Amino acid sequence: MLPIQLLRQDKEQVVAGLKKKNFKDIDLVDKILEIDTARRHLQVENDKLAASLNAAAKSIGQHMAKGEKAEADTLKEMVGLHKEQARDIATKLADLEGEQQDMLVRLPNLPHHTVPAGKTPEENEVVRSQGAVPDLSAQKMPHWELAAKYGLIDFELGNKLTGSGFPVFMGQGARLQRALINYFLNYNIDAGYKEYCPPFMVNEASAYGTGQLPDKEGQMYHITEDQFFLIPTAEVPITNVYRDTIVQESDLPVKMTGYSPCFRREAGSYGKDVRGLNRVHQFDKVEVVQLGHPAKSYEMLEEMVSHVERLLQNLELPYRILRLCGGDMSFTSALTYDFEVYSGAQERWLEVSSVSNFEVFQSNRMKIRFKDGSGKTQLVHTLNGSSLALPRIIACLLENHQTPDGIRIPEALKPYFGKDMIS
Repeated sequence: MLPIQLLRQDKEQVVAGLKKKNFKDIDLVDKILEIDTARRHLQVENDKLAASLNAAAKSIGQHMAKGEKAEADTLKEMVGLHKEQARDIATKLADLEGEQQDMLVRLPNLPHHTVPAGKTPEENEVVRSQGAVPDLSAQKMPHWELAAKYGLIDFELGNKLTGSGFPVFMGQGARLQRALINYFLNYNIDAGYKEYCPPFMVNEASAYGTGQLPDKEGQMYHITEDQFFLIPTAEVPITNVYRDTIVQESDLPVKMTGYSPCFRREAGSYGKDVRGLNRVHQFDKVEVVQLGHPAKSYEMLEEMVSHVERLLQNLELPYRILRLCGGDMSFTSALTYDFEVYSGAQERWLEVSSVSNFEVFQSNRMKIRFKDGSGKTQLVHTLNGSSLALPRIIACLLENHQTPDGIRIPEALKPYFGKDMIS
């Protein structure tokens, strides 16, 4: 959530940022500021009334001590009227604060100044790319055919057990999933991240804290009886570990990692984008999260990008890194780098990770703060990234490493998988 102080101090910057993010309801800024002005005026009136009541209470005591009952009674009548006024003002203040809050949470985060202008994925900026696109034979097979050939994934069984988009991994396919999860977690732990095994359902406060509510309410699976949400990413519970917490400045950055299944409705997806593992409703992912000092968060972001980049290099996959344009960024992000891996059999780029800096957008909702050297309390910056999401990684591993004898396992993954080949 954007701090209201930012809207007061630099409305023009806010409006320019919202336009860069292709946000349509720009008039919402003026509505918020109008309510804020009315609320602040009412707060001044409320403070004056409170001061008057305190002074009257003190004066009543003094009159009573002197035996001046008539004067004290007159003041008591006035206090009664003022208390009624105070109750009315408190009600109006609560209504205005609620209305302002409801509007503020509808504003997306502002983009960092380095975010390119644009509205569509085609306008994203390629930062760099590495790895040769595989030259597969004419007999190349997409991952769904390879999965069937080697008995790795049963998509139809998933349809039977649950529905479309819930694949069943089995045999060497399940083994590959487990190997990747363990490899990713150990890689993150070795880089200084503390491992968490979070709940896979969260309450409304947690979903609100990271910005899934109200923006992505329709994309999450909702357990209505308990008011829980199945998590779309481990980012949600892991970041909320520090909700309503003041962190010691000396403890920054806080680095966390965790594995979880992820659940997403993916409403509106269709066509080639949903074939096989390209887009599913349940998938496994390892996440990295950092809480950092505002002055250092963009250095941290670059470090996280390099961290994920080395993972893809170790998996021997061709990739490219994109800086997302304003119109293709998430509701909560200030700057996002997407990682795409080339799918050799499908001959297209598939997104496998996003690494983002949210600045204070999430921490303002969750009240995650630290005290600086002067004793002033500040909001931390929050960052996260996929490290990594499994479905498309597995798709590209199967496709890009296919040989006439089976699927070659990258060197870094062999100790976890226990074999050189899937055959």
